Amino acid sequence: MKTYIVGNWKLNFNVGEASIYLHKLQRKMPNYRDVEVVVAPSAVALQPLSLQIDRHKMKLAAQNAFYRDYGAYTGEISFAQLRGLVDYCIIGHSERRHIFGEDDKMIQKKVAAAIRNKIKPILCIGETESERGFGETADVIRDQLVGGLADVSEEDIDKVLIAYEPVWAISSTKAAKMASPDEVAEVVDLVRSVLGELYGEKVAKETAVLFGGSVNPSNAGAYLTVPGVNGLLIGGASLILSEFTDIIETAKRVRA
Repeated sequence: MKTYIVGNWKLNFNVGEASIYLHKLQRKMPNYRDVEVVVAPSAVALQPLSLQIDRHKMKLAAQNAFYRDYGAYTGEISFAQLRGLVDYCIIGHSERRHIFGEDDKMIQKKVAAAIRNKIKPILCIGETESERGFGETADVIRDQLVGGLADVSEEDIDKVLIAYEPVWAISSTKAAKMASPDEVAEVVDLVRSVLGELYGEKVAKETAVLFGGSVNPSNAGAYLTVPGVNGLLIGGASLILSEFTDIIETAKRVRA
């Protein structure tokens, strides 16, 4: 199985800045057969970067899209419009859930729309600090996973990537607020257990599960060596060329 390194640029870089960064990244990065590098710029940069990107070296992802293919939805971008531009889409990120109020039903529709339009969904799941404090982690993970995959058939589940992002560990620079490898391993085991219940042991074993939560060059190796973790979803560190390429190199070394 490949190792996935996904850089979520969030609301950073204008079109020109994104183009310059991508140019520098592609010049610095060789083609890694076993490491799939994915970058997710803002929506305005997707079309120009789709013409610039070397798809032998990396893939392009959207950060979000709407589940209807067309219609009177002012301001939205559909998966149908993204088809052919991107290979992946991040769906259900905690910022979409907690800032924009997306629930499991909405996320379920987005996952189905992505698959319908030949785009691989990266389904994000994760508990808040209060949910963890009340011992609700397992229930939250199970509900988000079952809800997000409700419309995904056995034939299509191999197109889905799962990203565990504990909300309490995102954008943290304090060690006490970062998820330990043991904590990550516990949730990844749960994710694979739920996948086994839904789709069988083969799917549970073969589905790519990523971790995201204040990943940086100093902790990337520890997270990548957690059993069952197949890659990383990276926020702030993906905006800094030296840090992002260091993480990619770490993934290559771990893979080797």
